Amino acid sequence: MQDLSQIRFIREEEEVYIESSEDVFKFLGKKTSGLDREYFFVIHLDTKGKVSLVEIAHIGTLNSTVIHPREIFRTAIMNSTNSIILAHNHPSGDPTPSKEDIQTIKVLSKCGELLNIKVLDHVVLGKDFYYTEKEKKIM
Repeated sequence: MQDLSQIRFIREEEEVYIESSEDVFKFLGKKTSGLDREYFFVIHLDTKGKVSLVEIAHIGTLNSTVIHPREIFRTAIMNSTNSIILAHNHPSGDPTPSKEDIQTIKVLSKCGELLNIKVLDHVVLGKDFYYTEKEKKIM
């Protein structure tokens, strides 16, 4: 079993900018391909779209992860994060979101509005492609 918990996603000297859902897929897709369980990521961005932190907020099971808004926004609040992008992988390789995925992002988007932390997107990572809730206008 591959474990991402010890991986550094960006080096301190590296500057990574995310401007699109495709950028998220390029950044995380290969790292999550082949994982045997769901990993839920929070990508923290500064005001210019530079990645300041990539956090694994939760590690789930083969086909689910249970997340709570307080775990998603805790680090963002402590670090005065401007905006976040949420992402998680589907071990099956099919990025089609579940009903629970869609409901979860709606709740997290509302929480972000209340906290004044923009939730820019939720990207579901598959084997060779991704699903973005922003582009599908779910958010």
